[in-house]
Amino acid sequence: MGRDRLALSVLAATSAALLAVRLLAATRVGFGDSEALYASYALFPQPCYLDHPGLVGQVASLLGGGTAPSPLQAHLATAVLATAFPWVLAVACRAAGAPWPRAFAGALVAAVAPELAVGLFALTPDLLLAFTWTGALAMAALGLRSPPESARAPLALAGAGVLAGAAASSKVTGLALFAVLALTYASRHAGEHRRSLAPWAGLAAGALVLAPVVLYERHMGWPMLRHRMVDTQVSAGLSLRNLGALVGGQLVYLSPVVAWLAARAAREAWRGRGDAVGRLLWLAFVVPVAALLPLCLWSRVAEPHWMAPAFLSLVVAATRAEAASLPSRRLVGWACAVGGVVVAAVHAWVLVPSSVLLAPASYDPRLDLANELYGWPEVVTAVREEAVAASPVGPYDVGGELSVVGPHWVICAQLQAALRRELHVGCDTPILDDFDVWWPRARWRASDVLVWVSDLRFGPPESPALRPYAPLRSREVRVERAGRTVRTFTITVLARRAQG
Repeated sequence: MGRDRLALSVLAATSAALLAVRLLAATRVGFGDSEALYASYALFPQPCYLDHPGLVGQVASLLGGGTAPSPLQAHLATAVLATAFPWVLAVACRAAGAPWPRAFAGALVAAVAPELAVGLFALTPDLLLAFTWTGALAMAALGLRSPPESARAPLALAGAGVLAGAAASSKVTGLALFAVLALTYASRHAGEHRRSLAPWAGLAAGALVLAPVVLYERHMGWPMLRHRMVDTQVSAGLSLRNLGALVGGQLVYLSPVVAWLAARAAREAWRGRGDAVGRLLWLAFVVPVAALLPLCLWSRVAEPHWMAPAFLSLVVAATRAEAASLPSRRLVGWACAVGGVVVAAVHAWVLVPSSVLLAPASYDPRLDLANELYGWPEVVTAVREEAVAASPVGPYDVGGELSVVGPHWVICAQLQAALRRELHVGCDTPILDDFDVWWPRARWRASDVLVWVSDLRFGPPESPALRPYAPLRSREVRVERAGRTVRTFTITVLARRAQG
């Protein structure tokens, strides 16, 4: 009994420690660039955006009380959700038939994997996908393990379908769940369930959840599909660089020992595919991999974390393996230790300012994503001051005569999330972005005054769109960590030149 409780006790202690660190981080860091974009979604409700479906925007609006949430509001919520997720994963393992000690052990390994321990702190579609994907697997497993004539089976299978729709409304990867569930229900392993109405009604309910996204995309001419598969793929092509990024990314995101456990779990998922739940978990691994692996090898902008849902399925599959196939306690211990060290190092780098002093001479702060989390409040304050001084008709002109503009969406998103609707924010990203709908280029290029905001990654205001404008004044905002300048922002006020 003592050993059975060990994983539970360690998981509880790990969760408490991670929650404390996350709550501390919530009071110190701002949004990452993608997070700021998702927070901006709350200001412009749409079923779908160029990068993702709109569920994350609805959640952001809920957290912000109908507007973009502050970083503190968002991160207090995500700190709790990220801490709760391993427990949800443990429940999914149990629903699939694993005993509680194994369920807690699998959740513990997942809890210290950097991809989850660090990544789920951010308000992103991946956070929502983690819950909906895992919940759908849990409900489907519970339904398939229940007698078809019971009351629990149809309710659980209906829940699985609805959660599949919610997963696809969080991130396009969630569409794979529809294929996973349909293939599982249609297989001989599903027994009497495949001849009942419940699983298919659940999928139909999930399709209704997803319908607004599909209808909006169709009405607008499939902009997300075009953005993802055409506009951002100019330099796409199979390459060793893409293979290295994919493999190396898994080793970093999972940590090496957890990656090895994932490989072993894939083998066990294959071996355990002989019953309905085993078939479900094997398909929940192989279907997203079959879809995403070629894309990751082809696209230079693919992200290693796209594979995460497949690995979540493997956690559940691993806890159902035969006792002889389970990894040793020592190997699990090493996985937790190595993952924990990586997670602690990442948090120390982000939260302890003096850690930047340990960087080598070749350190380039422009490439350090941790620096993106600091300095934006000072920048936004300076933008407000310049807007007040430059506005031709008052402190905040909403008639379009003054616009705040950045050279890329990573700048514009931070400004939009912080300024909310105080000022119009335009964007000069080289390709079309969401700002081309929210405050189109034709609108901000017609403004009398522009407040141009940039940093060293993008250089001075040299865009062809700025040729009709003359600079009036400029100021810098420097962001320091431990006395070392890590970011330098330039805020330039530009006025339209007099015509003839």
